[in-house]
Amino acid sequence: MTLVAGVDSSTQSCKVVVRDLDSGELVREGRAPHPEGTEVDPARWWSALQVALEQAGGLDDVAAVAVAAQQHGMVCLDEAGRVVRPALLWNDTRSARAAADLVSELGGGEVGARAWAEAVGTVPVAAITVTKLRWLAEHEPESARRVAAVCLPHDWLTWRLGGHGPDGAAPGPGETPAALDRLVTDRGDASGTGYWSPATGSYRMDLFERGLGRSALVPKVLGPSEAAGATTGGVLLGPGTGDNAAAALGVGATPDDVVVSLGTSGTAFAVCETPTADPSGYVAGFADATGRYLPLVCTLNAARVLDAACSLLGVDHAQLDRLALEAPAGAGGLVLVPYLEGERTPNRPDSTGALHGMRLATSTPAHLARAAVEGLLCLMADALDALVAQGVRFSRVVLIGGGSRSEAVRRIAPAVFGRPVLVAPEGEYVADGAARQAGWVLAGGQEPPAWTTSGGAAFEAEATPFVRERYAEARELTVARAPG
Repeated sequence: MTLVAGVDSSTQSCKVVVRDLDSGELVREGRAPHPEGTEVDPARWWSALQVALEQAGGLDDVAAVAVAAQQHGMVCLDEAGRVVRPALLWNDTRSARAAADLVSELGGGEVGARAWAEAVGTVPVAAITVTKLRWLAEHEPESARRVAAVCLPHDWLTWRLGGHGPDGAAPGPGETPAALDRLVTDRGDASGTGYWSPATGSYRMDLFERGLGRSALVPKVLGPSEAAGATTGGVLLGPGTGDNAAAALGVGATPDDVVVSLGTSGTAFAVCETPTADPSGYVAGFADATGRYLPLVCTLNAARVLDAACSLLGVDHAQLDRLALEAPAGAGGLVLVPYLEGERTPNRPDSTGALHGMRLATSTPAHLARAAVEGLLCLMADALDALVAQGVRFSRVVLIGGGSRSEAVRRIAPAVFGRPVLVAPEGEYVADGAARQAGWVLAGGQEPPAWTTSGGAAFEAEATPFVRERYAEARELTVARAPG
């Protein structure tokens, strides 16, 4: 049996799966938590990876490994390969003003947004790496001056697995820091930086320099099945990718599907043959992990909306589900706009959540539970509409992520989405996608291993357009304060 491993270094934890190359069968797995917060010392990711690998039985009998990780995080290294400051994560919104400034500098308004979309497929928002570089340059100039290379979380972990650490000696005059030259990434993750173009397959260093204020080393972009070297133990390294591209690979998404993932963030994405460029900024025109494209909508709020509702009502998730399913569709007019952490899509980083339509009749736990579930699903339904507006066609929604375990979400989703919903069987789809990529690098060929995903549950329901209509009315009452 030939074994391959996949790593998911997500916002909340690190997961490792070890699978059989031929069948995709899970052999063993491990997990370790990550610290909370919107900025993290990358050393904490490395420590968690070591714990997760140990729980998963290590890599001694594994032939290849690949790392998938949360996208956009800004990891800055100095000339010796040391981390300059804690990484700013995707959900850190302090760079909202920087994002607005970057759009303004390319013409402002619709002109600037279109220029960015045409250049890199994405209009800058606070999540995107280039905005974090601008924030660093403006707010921590001493740290910015020390930056010799910029990479992403999965890039840094792959680099460390390859034996390149933060304790190397600084180069002499005129020398290139060789260890930094070993930094690599892939199309999927590079496309979320704001300075790499999926359409042209090249960096836009002029846009990078708009962020940091000068040039620095960036990782080499590898092809989908191109090896990134080997670990110090001789295990072949895949190029890795971002978490959403890995999830698409892990779940086996087809062109007839849109995948909706309800985790710390909410994402809706589809595998397409052609790139997209949405000047509205709703759809990010990313690349995927197979050489294709991954138009994607990402929200800051997702499964934790359900956590918040549980906290408010003093119930667990099973009780929240029962309450939500007791209430009528539309919750009697009670609407939760779930911008609990601000919002990325629509771009309202300083907004707050809001509850509309409270009456004596709707002031019950069941109505609030239903409003929380429907608010979350309406947020994601807006994401589906944005994909359709960019030419994505699909007949089914594949639901994954921790939020998909909710019985209320499963039963209400097809009514809100207006399409059948397949809830994929529970699994670590990001880590699975990374493992599948590792198998692809190991085996070669034009496509990744054809592992099959069996099981899951299908849900259908009569559409409830009035729920979305009422949500849209309440959404527009939510004030988006200017960033800064």
